[in-house]
Amino acid sequence: MFSALASAWKIPELRKKLLFTLAMIAVFRLGSHIPVPGLNRELLSTMFQSDLFGWVDIISGGAFKNLTVFAMGITPYINASIVVQLLTMVIPYFENLAREGQEGRKKMNQWIRFGAVGLGFIQALIMSIYLRTAMIHPNVWNIIVSTVILTAGTAFLMWLGEQITENGIGNGISMIIFAGIVSRLPAGVNTIYQYLTSGETNILVVVIFLIVMVLMVAGVIAVQEGQRRITVQYSKRVVGRKVYGGQSTHIPMKINQAGVIPIIFAMALLSFPTIIASFFPASGFAMWINKVLGYQHPVYIILNAVLIFVFTYFYTAATFNTADVADNMRKNGGFIPGLRPGKPTAEYLDKVLSRLTFSGATFLTLIALMPTVFMAVSGMNLYFGGTSLLIAVGVALDTMKQIESHLLLRHYEGFMK
Repeated sequence: MFSALASAWKIPELRKKLLFTLAMIAVFRLGSHIPVPGLNRELLSTMFQSDLFGWVDIISGGAFKNLTVFAMGITPYINASIVVQLLTMVIPYFENLAREGQEGRKKMNQWIRFGAVGLGFIQALIMSIYLRTAMIHPNVWNIIVSTVILTAGTAFLMWLGEQITENGIGNGISMIIFAGIVSRLPAGVNTIYQYLTSGETNILVVVIFLIVMVLMVAGVIAVQEGQRRITVQYSKRVVGRKVYGGQSTHIPMKINQAGVIPIIFAMALLSFPTIIASFFPASGFAMWINKVLGYQHPVYIILNAVLIFVFTYFYTAATFNTADVADNMRKNGGFIPGLRPGKPTAEYLDKVLSRLTFSGATFLTLIALMPTVFMAVSGMNLYFGGTSLLIAVGVALDTMKQIESHLLLRHYEGFMK
């Protein structure tokens, strides 16, 4: 990794991309410290104590609990992307866009932008109404101003991410999330140090914590890169004097086909009752909801595990249609050795996909619940999400692959010249 970065820095074009990416990340971090005007900071600090907001605060780089102009981060964009992706399964218009290649993706991205601004406005409005008690002058005008500022912050982050994608290194939206997650590491280290100095924990627990983190990173890398390769043979076809086909290739089926989406779905669904309950803090039902859906409560842990499994199977089945893959293979003269094209091939792919999905769902469940279990056992109230770890490692791997592909292209260009 370090050798690849060193080599990239020596190439002017890649150095320019790296510097541009770092500059855009610096703008993101600067905006994460610009507060929304008109709020009482002392009152505000008492309103975001719930662990419900922990993951949102992490991916926003601490901007959420401080309610800065980037408080909502890129979350509305993520939600809009998920909604549009789900719409491709039920609405023919979006399904056709998904099949139109580059032009279709451009139109879908446009819909995602509109959806992100709309969802961001609704989320900002709800947040501003919820925070009206922390406003110095709680009135309709200040609620509108706060809503517009928060929505504009999300729209600006979308633009920032697109600029990184076009002119920098890596996927812009992913890089912004990655920067937000990594920016919380110093605060986490400081929290561990405070636990040690105050005597609330000991060095053995910290060592075990570091070992668990290293093992989780190694597990994420292994599963993210792991795949089952299904051999596909294409029959020869003679067209005129030319012979087409006859080559052997493979279908890469990833262990974690769904990525981090099932965890996000599960967290969003479980957080919805808690968000509603937060508007009625004095009621007994709201207190019961907050207790049962607390991160360390057995009910929450069981529901989270079940939902992750359900969403993993659902999302994998939606994004990898075995019947379509088998039909495309048959149309192009491809077959899996030992299987007839068509339905037998689809059934075999479905069987393999089910086994891989079970492994991927088990992995995602362990990654999501490991921090909760560790905090319950150790007594350390240190929020580190398995979701954020999964995102950070995945983004780092994808970015390094992109840098290596740029370097490989440069080497090939030099060889051809």
